[in-house]
Amino acid sequence: MTVNEIMTELQAKGSESIKKILLKHGIKEPFFGVKVEYLKNIQKKIKKDYLLAKELYATGNADAMYLAGLIADDEKMTKADLEIWVKQAASTNISEYTVPWVAAGSPYGYEMALKWINDPIEHIAAAGWCTLSNLAALKPDDQLDLAAYKKLLKQVEKGFHSSANRVRYTMNGFIIATGAYITSLTDDAIAAAKRAGTICVDMNGTACKVPSAIDYIEKINSRGALGKKKKTVKC
Repeated sequence: MTVNEIMTELQAKGSESIKKILLKHGIKEPFFGVKVEYLKNIQKKIKKDYLLAKELYATGNADAMYLAGLIADDEKMTKADLEIWVKQAASTNISEYTVPWVAAGSPYGYEMALKWINDPIEHIAAAGWCTLSNLAALKPDDQLDLAAYKKLLKQVEKGFHSSANRVRYTMNGFIIATGAYITSLTDDAIAAAKRAGTICVDMNGTACKVPSAIDYIEKINSRGALGKKKKTVKC
């Protein structure tokens, strides 16, 4: 499939009602409002295509950019590719899902994440924290710098309330991911959440809620699922 063919399909599958919902959730124009389930149907046809993914992402259309993340050959992504993608990830579904998925699957995810979390641009910093969370979910503990993750919990704890809105949200997600997927740091994650206190995030009038890191980790523990890694973070 070519970019033009895909864009024609996406436009045909767009929905104004879906667009209205997504706009409230931080998705920015241009986009058609295509359901993720349809994007996954296209993903099944294409599977992986490094060049096509880059072409789709370059359209700037949020639907196409999300699809680009689904079909990206993560291991082929260069540092330059990732930098371009994160800078253009203005929509929350791209900065907090697409880019972190692809970065975590690339050879440079950890390096780029550490750089991004200190960026003054909100969506880039958010992408960095989400990438670190995805790495915790995917990588065996012996492939993670556990001492660094422990220090990052301290950084979150201290920087929570002075950080930008979406950065706070993704920092909370980082505490959850660290506590849920790295069992040697579960107690540290819970302690960090307690010391950080209540997190306040503006959810733009939607019904979405900020999960309590402590409650979330304890819920996972009650299911006996602590430390169970994921095969993929793409969804």
